[in-house]
Amino acid sequence: MDPSTSLPRRNDDRRSHRTPERTHRCDLTQLRRMTDDTGLFQHCVFATPDANHGYCIDDNARALIVAVRHAALFGHDEAEISIHRYLGFLHHARNPETGAFRNFMGFDRRWLESVGSNDSQGRTVWALGEAVRLAPDTNTLRLAEGLYHHAIDASEALDSLRAQAFTILGADAFLRRMAGHGPSVAAIERFGRHLHRRLRAHRRGGWPWWEDEVSYDNARLPQALLVAAGRLEDAAMAADALASLDWLWTVQEGETPGGSPCVSIIGNDGWLCRDGTRARFDQQPLEAAALVDACLDAARVADGADAGEDAARWRERATLASGWFHGVNDLGVCLVDPETHACRDGLHPGGVNQNQGAESVLALLMSELDLAADAAQRIPGGTA
Repeated sequence: MDPSTSLPRRNDDRRSHRTPERTHRCDLTQLRRMTDDTGLFQHCVFATPDANHGYCIDDNARALIVAVRHAALFGHDEAEISIHRYLGFLHHARNPETGAFRNFMGFDRRWLESVGSNDSQGRTVWALGEAVRLAPDTNTLRLAEGLYHHAIDASEALDSLRAQAFTILGADAFLRRMAGHGPSVAAIERFGRHLHRRLRAHRRGGWPWWEDEVSYDNARLPQALLVAAGRLEDAAMAADALASLDWLWTVQEGETPGGSPCVSIIGNDGWLCRDGTRARFDQQPLEAAALVDACLDAARVADGADAGEDAARWRERATLASGWFHGVNDLGVCLVDPETHACRDGLHPGGVNQNQGAESVLALLMSELDLAADAAQRIPGGTA
């Protein structure tokens, strides 16, 4: 695909007009097990919530994204997945003295900090933007919109690249329901231009990346740049975003023990460095989920440009990335627990981490929902 030919935006309709087949429905059992009256626990010992680590806004923000996306596809059932529990956690997390959102909370419901990390602020913007876009009722919309205004205002100070990427994703989601919102448009302009400048300043010698190492939640950077390019109608930005995402895919191409293609996720035990050193393990589920989401966004851009071959290639990549959860990986082992149907906490040299924490559980659910929404969008007469 030549990105200069067209820069279509993703479909702006809020939800699918056709429910995906039952086989796409996610198993929410472990997510419900990990959710109490306060919110979502961070960690589990095997499948049992670990109260020692309490809660965080990072995971509750991700859970809110999963909840509203699930409701958009399958209908809202608060008993099945609690939008209000996760949205309520975000509401309580806002510190009225600073205007920012807190991240970590102990099991005793005491906040452990006055202001959360940059990345947690960005994820909060993203989650609230998604909640506005997909709110199933007026009350949810009103609270999510009010919190979003606080979050987008506080985002101006964010200097983490990933926080800026999350903010772009959230602002784009918000604009898909609330077109023309000035602070959201400004955030995409500000952070999109900054991400693009940073990429161009840093890439050289076959290294089209923002930093000297490829570390965590990597696909969100090119994904956000691609989303910003669509909003800003910037063909050069789109081309650079797609080139970076393509490179990220290429450096993670691998083979299963049987010789089949797979995604070999960059491990967090050392990352991938510009000097060529690369950690094969520990591979984290959120990387696979981010790849699925980013590749599907690239496919939808190709759809709008009538570049069918490119769209098919990106969707094949999204499907292969989702296969990582189910054994299409370096070790050929499935990360999905056969009893809970939830994702376990990563791929290590000796096998699978048997714990089932929030980040991992949500990564699988998000990838399943992304694929289901994309399939629904492509049904004649359907949108996602």
